[in-house]
Amino acid sequence: MQSYSKRNLMKYYDSWKSSPSRSCDGAVLGFTTQCTSFLKRGTRSRILIAGQILALVVVASPTHAAEVAVESGPIRLQSPNRGVDAREESIQTNASARSDQQKSTPLPPPYQPGEFERYVQRSAGGTVEIRRFGSELMSPNERSNFAQEASSQIPLDYLINSGDELQVSLWGSVDADLRLTVDRSGRITLPRVGPIMVAGLRYADLEAAIDKRVAQVFRNYKLSVSLGRLRSIRIYVTGFTQRPGAYTVNSLSTLVNALMHAGGPSSAGSFRQIELRRGGKSITTFDFYELLINGNKSADRLLQAEDVIHIGPVGVQVALIGSVNKPAVFEIKPGENIDSLLSMAGGFTAVADRSRLAIEHLDTRNDVRISELALPQQKQQQPRNGDLLRAFSAVDTSLPQHRQSRRIKVEGEVHRPGEYILPANSTVSDALKAAGGLTTGAFLYGTEFNRESVRTLQQENYDRVLRDLETELSRSSSTQKAISADESIAQAARAQNSTKLLERLRSLRPNGRVVLQLAPGAANLPDLQLEDGDRLSIPSRPTTVGVFGSVFNAGSYLHINGGTITDFLKLAGGTTRGADTNSLFVLRANGSVVSARQRTGWLMGGGGLDGVSAEPGDTVFVPEELNKTTFIQEAKEWTQIFAQFGLGIAAIRTLTK
Repeated sequence: MQSYSKRNLMKYYDSWKSSPSRSCDGAVLGFTTQCTSFLKRGTRSRILIAGQILALVVVASPTHAAEVAVESGPIRLQSPNRGVDAREESIQTNASARSDQQKSTPLPPPYQPGEFERYVQRSAGGTVEIRRFGSELMSPNERSNFAQEASSQIPLDYLINSGDELQVSLWGSVDADLRLTVDRSGRITLPRVGPIMVAGLRYADLEAAIDKRVAQVFRNYKLSVSLGRLRSIRIYVTGFTQRPGAYTVNSLSTLVNALMHAGGPSSAGSFRQIELRRGGKSITTFDFYELLINGNKSADRLLQAEDVIHIGPVGVQVALIGSVNKPAVFEIKPGENIDSLLSMAGGFTAVADRSRLAIEHLDTRNDVRISELALPQQKQQQPRNGDLLRAFSAVDTSLPQHRQSRRIKVEGEVHRPGEYILPANSTVSDALKAAGGLTTGAFLYGTEFNRESVRTLQQENYDRVLRDLETELSRSSSTQKAISADESIAQAARAQNSTKLLERLRSLRPNGRVVLQLAPGAANLPDLQLEDGDRLSIPSRPTTVGVFGSVFNAGSYLHINGGTITDFLKLAGGTTRGADTNSLFVLRANGSVVSARQRTGWLMGGGGLDGVSAEPGDTVFVPEELNKTTFIQEAKEWTQIFAQFGLGIAAIRTLTK
């Protein structure tokens, strides 16, 4: 300024105010610069005058109030009629509205299997769930996240259009952080720059277009442009889908996203014939199997407003179950064969029988029903609609015994106890050789040999005997009639004891032991062929004989060479009064049993086990007599019988007179 008087300043202000270009940013900047310079060089009175003039400028141009500063610095831009707080509040409001919309959007119903899927499930059994290939991707859990943004990355060829929100940041000589929404005419408006046409621009070209327009007003700045909230578009899903209709999605949604949002194809819809239509023309045909099997997403397209996704009817369906990596119901196209089907299922499992497949045709299931395909010769055969193919397991299929290896467990008094895999036709002697042979302390007579097949058979027989015993006890208790109250109490007690006995017997399990029938001084085991799962246990030499049951002092006693069973019974104090000596038995260490009833009869007399020698490891058991009565009980029963007999005779005499 040439003059610092109040009159000259007011004259300068009046000329600026009457100028047609006073609203331009350059005029405002020029005048404020002059006022600022005047403030820096003036006295107190001049500073007061300049402050008043600046106040007039602020009143004349309220839009630029925040741009006028006494100290020099970057120009701060704000969206017209909006402050920072209002902008943040709007962002929070929009985010809350989107969240409420996501919560209120109902998910499509769960996938419902079709009739063919249910038929295949019944054929496969309940161990593995059989569904259409690809239906897992359409489950509600997978679709629940669709309401969020379809992609965090904006593709470079994304076209800007009305409704998109742009985040524009400037720094340097200009300071701005703006959120601008593209209006219906396709423009955004930057403060002090003016409107900019952005609709139809690629995202890759957006920053350059805005920078070119801003450079016409400002210098020495940096610019960054990104997309904020995306616009919403309306698309349609038609055909054989879970929930056909119109859907509102964001502008970054693709064909796959929209399909998942709609629940995908129904049980009657195709996963391989999905068409995207735009303006009445077919844009692309999408095959979901290309995505699921090969990871090929090239046919997926970004959606535009009013696009139509049409799902066609399901094609030829074939099921492949059994020993494959992905048992499922597959949809095949013309030209695809058994080899293609195996590829869709991920091939055979590691234990599958790769030489054959069983195939069942629906149209011949009442005649031929199931036939077999030889692989790889018949891999090129094309399956028919409704075929059910099954791959077999080589592990579940048992080979002949003479071809199977044997897994044997050897324990006890051997040099190398453990599990061994022996070739077919191996014997017990081979198992001992594999374990390094017997130690010096081995007691071969007491060898325990267990076999799984024998255990299974024993369990079946044992269960059958228990059922027969339970039936017999029930029949006996129901037919018995008590003569007196004491007898009724006794019968109730016997029934209770029988129930407890049955419960205890049910808790016992056979061990599958095979008695080798060895002599006490045997030096070798019998030449018995082994089976898979056999267990051979050789104990150390025992030194005691056990005596238990109805004896006065049950326990184990040191074995005496030449001692008999009677000698060890005497060591235990002899049998008690309630002992059933006729049922006495001895369990040998080799698993055999010697019973007193075997040595009692018309020809052998009643000597029981007198003179039978005792061997190391023997267990002598004297059972309790179960059906015993006292003399008073027997006398009472006979008295009642005689009394009834006398009354009968007296009645007969009275009738004959």
